[in-house]
Amino acid sequence: MPHIVWKIGTFLELDLDQFYEILKLRIDVFVVEQQCAYPELDVYDRQKETRHLAGYDECGDLIAYARLLPAGFTFPESSIGRCVVKKDVRGAGLGHELLRAALREIQRCWPNDSIKIAAQEYLEGFYAQYQFVRVSERYLDVGVPHVDMLRKSID
Repeated sequence: MPHIVWKIGTFLELDLDQFYEILKLRIDVFVVEQQCAYPELDVYDRQKETRHLAGYDECGDLIAYARLLPAGFTFPESSIGRCVVKKDVRGAGLGHELLRAALREIQRCWPNDSIKIAAQEYLEGFYAQYQFVRVSERYLDVGVPHVDMLRKSID
């Protein structure tokens, strides 16, 4: 697995190049690779409480990303979304490292919050390894099967 440098920041702490690279990675995977035409840009990226977690390889290239939202934005609980790993580095455990980093940052930013996610259904087992439990029926989100999953706060 490549050595990852994690950076966390708010929208205003990102520079234009960083935000461009984040959007490019998200669009490359969610819109192009997964062939989902949907409004990738939404109001949550620019909210002052939102945290952008970006993972860079030793060359400084963005290879992983997650968006962290406080309670009350998309769910009553804190949330992790837009989790993405660049296609050419998948399979080396980077998704696990990304999720662990996201969980650490949520604990740091919003201690003792429960976390709710809208997970692509095929990843249910992956998230279950991190104490996420399915709390909804299967539903389609832009044509992709999803389930809501909850990780209760660990006090």
